[in-house]
Amino acid sequence: MRSSNLLTSFAKAQLPRFIFGLRWLTISALVGSIAGTASAWFLISLNAVTGFREAHAAIIWLLPVAGLVVGALYHFWAGPAEQGNNLLIDAIHDPVQRVPLRMAPLVYVGTMITHLFGGSAGREGTALQMSASLAHPLVRLFKMNAHDKRLLLIAAISAGFGSVFGTPLAGAIFALEVFLVGSVRYDAIFPAFAAGILANYVGHLWHAPHTVYRVGAIPPLDANAFVWAMAAGLIFGIVAWLFSHGMHRLQRTFKVMVPHAVMRPVVGGLIVAVAVYFVGTRYIGLGVPVIEQAFAMQAAPHEFVLKIAFTILTLAAGFKGGEVTPLFFIGAVLGSALSIFMPLPVGLLAAMGFVAVFAGATNTPLACTVMAMELFGADAGVYAAIACVIAFLSSGKATIYTKQQRA
Repeated sequence: MRSSNLLTSFAKAQLPRFIFGLRWLTISALVGSIAGTASAWFLISLNAVTGFREAHAAIIWLLPVAGLVVGALYHFWAGPAEQGNNLLIDAIHDPVQRVPLRMAPLVYVGTMITHLFGGSAGREGTALQMSASLAHPLVRLFKMNAHDKRLLLIAAISAGFGSVFGTPLAGAIFALEVFLVGSVRYDAIFPAFAAGILANYVGHLWHAPHTVYRVGAIPPLDANAFVWAMAAGLIFGIVAWLFSHGMHRLQRTFKVMVPHAVMRPVVGGLIVAVAVYFVGTRYIGLGVPVIEQAFAMQAAPHEFVLKIAFTILTLAAGFKGGEVTPLFFIGAVLGSALSIFMPLPVGLLAAMGFVAVFAGATNTPLACTVMAMELFGADAGVYAAIACVIAFLSSGKATIYTKQQRA
């Protein structure tokens, strides 16, 4: 009799959790399907426009015209969607904020134009914004309150990040970590992981293209390697700080020097096109071939500086895409260059820089450590953790997301 009462009490106590899990599994499956499909077709089309641009190098001279189109689209039709990822973070903090459905087509078209004509940008921002805006109608469908809306946005960010990079665990932790530094919403863990894993699975069903990075041999961690990993993390953090501050300062400069928002991408596009004429096309687009090369051989010490310059000029002027893949590029080539004087393998230093500069610029060391293990294997995790934590600490309060808050 007593055991029966205990079972009944246990069942009653667990019923709300069961209902919560079932409801959010359904919602996460929908979010994952939407985000995984959107990311897959985004990646496929991004590969197509990148291939076209590489085959027609002279198209770079149309970048100012492309900037005019992007500037006009966002000036006249974007509204709050113009804030990009900052709107998503702001909407988590303040659920009264709406994520408009038009954000998805606008950021998709803007990113395609940016990459087609030769801007230096990434893809994470696009994937996150598409995922969140396409999932937002579920708020009305499931009659969500403010708390539920927060969970939905976290799940959507996880799904977008995990599916575009093929890193579902890092995507979930990134979504939990990015909006409030130093705090994690444990009530969002299940939706975040479920949506991220399902989105990545759906992306694989669509044969979404993902890059495989080869790190090579990873030595056992000893005291000497530990010190060098910390030193590398410090440098990665300083570079993350430079990127974040450079981006925000150049954005302010553009607003002062070019008051009309439509004309900013035109001016920025012209400067980028002229720079490409003198420097070449190595530092525009995603730069994935250069990242892969950085894992195999030492990069030149100046390359990360040029990528910073091209990226902050492209994005500060108003072109669309994301900052994360350029941060991967910057970190990988910087780490590769550090192997000139640091006694660690070039592939390992490139992998550490790949995630640590990103960690410092976004204040997400946990997500970046997990990302290293997903992309480079578990053996890279210890080195990545050291570099990411030190980069996070040494970058201070710098962040590419102005709406990010601290606990």
